[in-house]
Amino acid sequence: MAAIELDGLTKHYGDVVAVDGLDLVVEEGEIFGFLGPNGAGKSTTIDVLLDFVRPTGGSATVLGHDAQRESMAVRRRIGVLPDAYHVYDRLTGRQHMEFVVDSKEVDADIEAILERVRVLEAADRKAGGYSKGMRQRLVLAMALVGDPDLLILDEPSTGLDPNGARQMREIIQEENDRGTTVFFSSHIMEQVEAICDRVAIINRGRLVAVDSIEGLRDSTETTTTLTVTVSGADDDVVAAVRSREDVTSASLSGDQFVVTLGTDGSKFGVLQAIDAAGATVEDFSLEESSLEDLFVEYTTPGQEVEPGEPQAQETGPTPADSPGADR
Repeated sequence: MAAIELDGLTKHYGDVVAVDGLDLVVEEGEIFGFLGPNGAGKSTTIDVLLDFVRPTGGSATVLGHDAQRESMAVRRRIGVLPDAYHVYDRLTGRQHMEFVVDSKEVDADIEAILERVRVLEAADRKAGGYSKGMRQRLVLAMALVGDPDLLILDEPSTGLDPNGARQMREIIQEENDRGTTVFFSSHIMEQVEAICDRVAIINRGRLVAVDSIEGLRDSTETTTTLTVTVSGADDDVVAAVRSREDVTSASLSGDQFVVTLGTDGSKFGVLQAIDAAGATVEDFSLEESSLEDLFVEYTTPGQEVEPGEPQAQETGPTPADSPGADR
């Protein structure tokens, strides 16, 4: 059974199309990244999953339940860290947790959960005195109550320092190892690239790509940069490497030879070409296109997506300024 299934999901705000015929399946047990520029429709889609807004068309199913008709059944089985979260300034962290435990009617070790998110020492302090990062970790703790089958996290690392972001990543991985499906949106590409099994990219309300990161690399005109430490290289060596069809650029500065390869480029072919031209390879390093590079490739106006992938199309004005649109 799919953890999340969207079938033709559409949401209009007047003449503005926030989500446009979105088809997407997130399998149980995945860590799934949901990416897109501001105003792309990410938070609107999440709001539909949580029944905060009703779709104009199509359907959303969460853990086998219709997200609108069976929203209470959905909420009993999920944990949520929303983008626009709030805490009650006059309640302590422990009181926040007790409220969630009572609401879900579950047994939970409140102190153990607070310790996991590094808030236990402040459990009996009023949340109004928490830092932004502490508030965020408290809301994450509330999402973990009841051992949810699905975690929906909207920008979970926003406002966290590097240590906090690393701890967030570790908690997400621990929950997934326990069997929890994790669905999250994020602008922090390193976070997504480090832990996601698959990612979906939406732009102007439409799905433009869904695949593993390696799959996205294979389907776009991305490049690989090969930096080679050489001895005995000269202009003839540079010319020999530049003459290769899979090389898009090559430059030599001192003993550093920087070569850019196309999608089907062979790093071993380049190293062999350097050696055959009379230079000696001392060392080399490889830098592949990052998820950020792929994101730009799929969401920059005028960029072409490889055949077989859904195409981004204009859907009218950006939904960024519409009620309930992406934050």
